[in-house]
Amino acid sequence: MTGNERLFSTSSSHRADFEHAVIGGGAVGLAVARKLQEGGKPTVLIERHYAAGTETSSRNSEVIHAGIYYGPDSLKTKLCLRGKNMLYDLCKQYDIPYKNCGKWIVAQDDEQMGELEKVHKHCESLGVPSRFVPLEEGKEREPDVRAEKGILESTTTGIIDSHAYMQFLQGDFEGKGGICAFNTPVTRVEPIENGEGGWQIWTKSADEPEESSIVAKSIVNSAGLYAIHLANSILPPDRHKTPFYAKGSYYSYSLSKPKTSTLIYPAPQPGHAGLGTHLTLDMGGKIRFGPDVQWIDDPTDLSVNDSRLSEAIDEIQSYLPGIDREAIGLDYAGVRPKMSKAGAVASGKEFNDFYIRKEEGFEGFVNLLGIESPGLTSSLAIAEEVHRLLYE
Repeated sequence: MTGNERLFSTSSSHRADFEHAVIGGGAVGLAVARKLQEGGKPTVLIERHYAAGTETSSRNSEVIHAGIYYGPDSLKTKLCLRGKNMLYDLCKQYDIPYKNCGKWIVAQDDEQMGELEKVHKHCESLGVPSRFVPLEEGKEREPDVRAEKGILESTTTGIIDSHAYMQFLQGDFEGKGGICAFNTPVTRVEPIENGEGGWQIWTKSADEPEESSIVAKSIVNSAGLYAIHLANSILPPDRHKTPFYAKGSYYSYSLSKPKTSTLIYPAPQPGHAGLGTHLTLDMGGKIRFGPDVQWIDDPTDLSVNDSRLSEAIDEIQSYLPGIDREAIGLDYAGVRPKMSKAGAVASGKEFNDFYIRKEEGFEGFVNLLGIESPGLTSSLAIAEEVHRLLYE
């Protein structure tokens, strides 16, 4: 459904129209709505854009992450490990395009090798498969890749066609009776008796003369880049949070050589917000690079400029020395919602964990904040977690 004429009304009646309302139609919102609809509970997915997944979910690396960069007790680790297995199983069952291509993390000096050792130990503690590839074997398998000191291989990393995945989630959700309300920006949300009586959700699309609303018994805030704004409009001031936005630019490569059949990441740098300008592949085997990290104030800023291109190419050349610098060009940008400007490191210190909570004092309100990478990988497990929070 692309309009809301059959769903929303100008009436202020508190009769529940739906059991669940999910605000935000990215990969996570789709997965959550699908899971909630599975029990036969009428669920509506409300998305302000014309289609699902047009923001963060469609502007990323499309990597199925192994779950090796986050603290052992973090939600990111727990949900990434669970979600990764669920995602691979779903892709196999429903022929969603994916490839378990693996990933190499490469070290060029002793300091970087030390970081690889830390990641390897962290993998062992989590039970995530990883191995050091002998340098000679590495040269045989990927002759175009430079690794002076070490190669750590993550065998459960892969890639997925995120658009095909989201199309499946939407189709399955609607096939189970769920309703998608696209082109439906939420203007305000009002708890009825602190949520005990449900939630009134007001919307106003461009072609509507006035606001209209529905009532749902529960509400899931999966609004991505705008989730904190929505949460702040509901919660008291002492529980408000400040949103941060990290823009990542991606770079295309127009030549077929040098090439690789696996993803290549530089060794992590402690305290940095990203994982370096890494090499990823699309489903056709084409190389792309990114993302970098640029802190911005405007989440709609998707401009890609060449101010960081030279620096990015220098990093790329450290592990792919035969790259033709002239063949690397600007491609696209994506913005990630952050809870702070801290970096993501394996020790679990100073990093942004997922915020997934049933808010105290507000019955039936589940908040999903800071759902960035590995949100795509974790999406099915996040859906399970939301279902658990609502029905525990």
